[in-house]
Amino acid sequence: MNRMATEPMTGTETADAPKMKRRRGLPKGMGMTRSLLMLIVPLLLVLGGAYYWMTGGTSVSTDDAQVKQDIVSVSPQVAGPISQVLVKNGAHVTRGQLLFRIDPAPFQVALENAQAQLATARLQTTQLRTTAAGTGADITGAAANLAIKRNALGRQAALLKQGFTTRADYEDALNDVRTAETDLADARARSANANAALAPGGNQPQIAQAQAAVDKAKLDLQRTEIRAPMDGVVENADNLQIGQMAITGVGMLSIVHSQTAWVEANFKEKDVGRMIPGQKARIEVDAYSGQKFDAHVQSVGAGTGSQFSLLPAQNANGNWVKVTQRVPVRIAFDGMPARPMISGLSVTATVYFDDKNKQ
Repeated sequence: MNRMATEPMTGTETADAPKMKRRRGLPKGMGMTRSLLMLIVPLLLVLGGAYYWMTGGTSVSTDDAQVKQDIVSVSPQVAGPISQVLVKNGAHVTRGQLLFRIDPAPFQVALENAQAQLATARLQTTQLRTTAAGTGADITGAAANLAIKRNALGRQAALLKQGFTTRADYEDALNDVRTAETDLADARARSANANAALAPGGNQPQIAQAQAAVDKAKLDLQRTEIRAPMDGVVENADNLQIGQMAITGVGMLSIVHSQTAWVEANFKEKDVGRMIPGQKARIEVDAYSGQKFDAHVQSVGAGTGSQFSLLPAQNANGNWVKVTQRVPVRIAFDGMPARPMISGLSVTATVYFDDKNKQ
C-alpha cells in the first residue's frame, strides 16, 4: 500500500489545508463582483429591451444620407478662346455677375457683316418700291398714248370713207393703235411684277432675314460674356485659363447655391410606409460632431434608387433574389443651419413618426 494513503496527517499539514483551498479558489472579493455582474447584466438587457420596445416604433434613422445643394455647371453658348477670367474658387457671386469672357473680335466682325447685309436688303427694297412707282407712271403714259392713237385711227377711218385719205394711211394708224395697246399691256405686266416683289405691309422677307442675322450676331456677341445664372459659390474655376478654347456646351466651372441645402436620405423600404411630408426630423452631420439640426420631411421619393439607376435591375429572367430597396427621402432644414452645409457631407438622419411632432 501507498505510504501517503495510510499515514495520518500531522498537525502542520492540517493547519495548511485552508490556505491551499483559498489559493485554488477565487481571490478575495472576486466572488462578490461576480455575483453583482450576474445580476446587473440581465437587468441591463431587460431595461434595454423595454426602451427599444417603447421607442423603437416612433422613429427611424439611417446613415445612408448626404447633404445636397443646387449645383449648376456653367458652359458657354459660343465657342472661342478665353480672353479674361474674373473669378476664382470660393468666390461668392450674384446672379448676372460676369464670370469670364470669350474673345469678342470674331463675333464683332460677324455683327458688322450682318448689318451690311441688312443695309443691302433695305436698299433693294427701296429700289423695288421705286420701280413699282415708275411702272404706275408707265401705265398712265401708255394709256394716254393709246387714246391718242385711237383718235387718229378714228379720223383716218372717217377720211377714208369720204375718200380724202389713202388705204395705207389708215392701216398705219391701225398699226399705231395695236402698238400702243401692246405698250400698255407691257407696262401693266411690269407693274404687276414690281408690286409682287413687294410684300404686303412692307414686311420684306429679305429685310426680315437680314434682321434675324443681325439679331443672332448681337446675341452671339453678348454671349461672349458668361455671367452667373444664380447666386452662389464658384467651384472648379481652376480649369479656366486665358487662351484656353471654350467649347459650346462643355462646363467650364460650377456654381453651388449655398442657400438651398437639404438632405437626401435613403431609407429602407419598410421604413418609409409611415413617412409623410411635414414629419419632424433631426440631422447629425459627421463633420460637426455633437451638433444636431432640426429639420422636417419635405418629400418621399416616387421610386426606389434602383429604378433611377443607369442600368435598372431586370428580374424577368427568373434569377431573382430579394434585396431590400432604398427609397430617397428629401429632408429640409428648419431655417438656415448654424453651420455651413457643404454638398456631399455624410449625415445621419432621424425621422420621428409621432403625430405630435408634425410641423
